[in-house]
Amino acid sequence: MGDFLHREVAGKRVFRLGLAANFGLAEADVERALDRGMNYLYLTRRGTLEAPLRSALRRDADKLVVATGTTVGWLGGSVRRSAERALKTLGVDRIDVFILSWLGVASAWTDGTQRELRHLKESGKVRALGVSIHDRERAGKLAEDSPLDLLMIRYNMAHPGAERDIFPHLAKRKPSVVAYTATRWRKLLKRPSGWTGQIPTAGDCYRFCLSSPHVDVVLCGPADGRQLDENLAALEKGPLTLEEDGWMRGFGRVVHG
Repeated sequence: MGDFLHREVAGKRVFRLGLAANFGLAEADVERALDRGMNYLYLTRRGTLEAPLRSALRRDADKLVVATGTTVGWLGGSVRRSAERALKTLGVDRIDVFILSWLGVASAWTDGTQRELRHLKESGKVRALGVSIHDRERAGKLAEDSPLDLLMIRYNMAHPGAERDIFPHLAKRKPSVVAYTATRWRKLLKRPSGWTGQIPTAGDCYRFCLSSPHVDVVLCGPADGRQLDENLAALEKGPLTLEEDGWMRGFGRVVHG
């Protein structure tokens, strides 16, 4: 079970269910998630993660992997300013994972942005470089040939295309993979027209992602402590069985189609 629950990302051992606390989770529940071992933390510019995270970093910085990134990243200067702002917000000298966010929509892969990313890493302000991206074919090319240490991608039972377009390209450099939109913005938790079978839980959606050997971390965004507890409890079941995998993929095809 230990192999299922933990991986190495940015040189640190992480619990594979990552936390994005921007969906209403109370600060007390964020603290409880940290106490229960959730140590891959994705910080956005809104949410309840910031204050408890600063406190946790003062206590256990070596045990946490904090990921954050650009709001917009079209130019090298905007990349640099986003990084400096994050360092100041967190009160740290180095960010574990810095992400060029939503590549192709809110940021660009140019000589200028790449140069600034490399400078951030070479200067010691950033430990690992990543992008979040929906363009799977482009992500596959970046997996094979780029300075990136991590890819943050959409992957769920309704959108399994990463298995074809990204995962086969990881072997050469082995960048880490963080999956998000595991519940397809909760659409995978509702009964679609024509489906008479069982409906997955959020925990099932996270187990689907983590059952792939190519996914290191999947992000969850619980709205309250009950959802947090349910998500953590689901992981105790371990990877999907063949029967569960078939059921979830069939459900995903109906939701998608």
